[in-house]
Amino acid sequence: MKKGWGVLLAAVLTTGTLAGCNSKEPAKESAAGAGPVKFSVSFSTGGNAYLESASDINKDKWVLELEKRTNTDLDLKPLSHKEFDQKMSLMFAGNDIPDVVSNLRGGPTTSSMSGSVEAGVFMPLDDLLKENAPNLMKLVPKEAWEETSYDGKIYGIPGWLTNPSRRATFIRTDLLEKANLKQPVTVEEYLDVLRAFKKMGVENPYQIREQFKYADTFLGAYDVMPYQFELMNGEVVPKFFDAENMMKALQTYKTMYEEGLIPKDFATVSQTDYNKNIAAGKSGIWSANGEGLLSFRGKIKDAVKDGKVDIVASPKGPEGKGGHGVYGYISTAKYINSKVDKEKAKKIIQFFDWMSTEEAEEFFTFGIEGDTYTKENGKINYKQPKTKEEIDEANYRQTTLWMVHDLTYNKKLSELTEDGKDMVKAFDNVLSKEGVGGITFTTSLASFTKYPDLASGGDTGPKFILDQMIQTIYGKRPISDWPKVIEEYKAKGGKEIIKEATERYNKKEGVVDRAR
Repeated sequence: MKKGWGVLLAAVLTTGTLAGCNSKEPAKESAAGAGPVKFSVSFSTGGNAYLESASDINKDKWVLELEKRTNTDLDLKPLSHKEFDQKMSLMFAGNDIPDVVSNLRGGPTTSSMSGSVEAGVFMPLDDLLKENAPNLMKLVPKEAWEETSYDGKIYGIPGWLTNPSRRATFIRTDLLEKANLKQPVTVEEYLDVLRAFKKMGVENPYQIREQFKYADTFLGAYDVMPYQFELMNGEVVPKFFDAENMMKALQTYKTMYEEGLIPKDFATVSQTDYNKNIAAGKSGIWSANGEGLLSFRGKIKDAVKDGKVDIVASPKGPEGKGGHGVYGYISTAKYINSKVDKEKAKKIIQFFDWMSTEEAEEFFTFGIEGDTYTKENGKINYKQPKTKEEIDEANYRQTTLWMVHDLTYNKKLSELTEDGKDMVKAFDNVLSKEGVGGITFTTSLASFTKYPDLASGGDTGPKFILDQMIQTIYGKRPISDWPKVIEEYKAKGGKEIIKEATERYNKKEGVVDRAR
């Protein structure tokens, strides 16, 4: 599909018919003078109820305030979160391309972009950024710029992560204290803690989930995340090709299964049950995004008197590694239509650069002084949203409308509470020092479509591999069979996947190496 869209878009460019979508005036007129700069922006709703229920988001109080502060006239064009990729494809196919396009997937060559950057639909931004975005140039990590680049030039303005290690190991500290045990470090020490929790009557000492999703804590310890690739003997292969460490990881999960440290039906535990068990105080250790600390603490306190939850360093394997799969350095990115004139593009860049200022951070986080917050001797008194409607509205302002900023966590909001401060400390002092990465592809390997059972997900291994892992843990297949599993993978189409992955890596086509 990507190649087809690229040809179509190249043809469109040749005829010179592409222009900013639904422009109220020609680009030069809209950028001229001292009046507000007018431009259109498409972006995903993120499933936010406040945004999706708005009859006309361009008349929203927060949009109007944003326009006032930035001297802009915005024409926002939300795209349904559930149908984002489809809507993006239709937009490109119909030449209905706004001045600014936000890609939910981030990178310029992802499938959502339909080959548009390669076809010249969007402009390179290097010079514009250097001249008009001092805040962004200072704050955005170089890795994020690299992930929004194509053919050596920057095309996207990212919503970035200063810390791509976001998933954390959570532990019920109250249970650890009752067991009179110190914080575990190694895999073996973690197993001993889980055994102690089991003796204390904890229903799920380690809270696992189906497909090892948010349950790959021990796969990380042995650096064998089944959805990551690595360079081995000149070839780019899935990490489960490291048979020695994969067997050690499987033995760990098999031990947990046999000793009742994970549920007997671990292979079918849904996300819903995972969340319910944790909230009910039935779990001792689990994995989740670090931002969940505040929510987990609240739920555990409601369910268990004197219950405590903390983020701790993940178990370390024999090579001293630990942590969960790292994310990319970008989450979303904004691309400027190549038909926008340079003066207008300059002001668009300045608009996004403003989003990294102190004023912008205060506005997006807390809203409007005198309305949603007050100040007393420089201290913010924020009216925390309580109803679902209020929470949806605040989330819309703090996330979706705040189009360009550091997405690791909301620092100002976190600093209002002790739990929030603890979360920041965990990101800065724990998560920043762990996490495992590998070779990933910004556009899926073509061979994944041909061999769907061998295709890795964003954070899950191929179905064939997951099935073999489950059979091994249940004892239906010996752990020593894993080298045979690798050969079976190759025979089923894995050789073709490895060949394509290696070629893409060597050509540096849509490849990011996040090894840490």
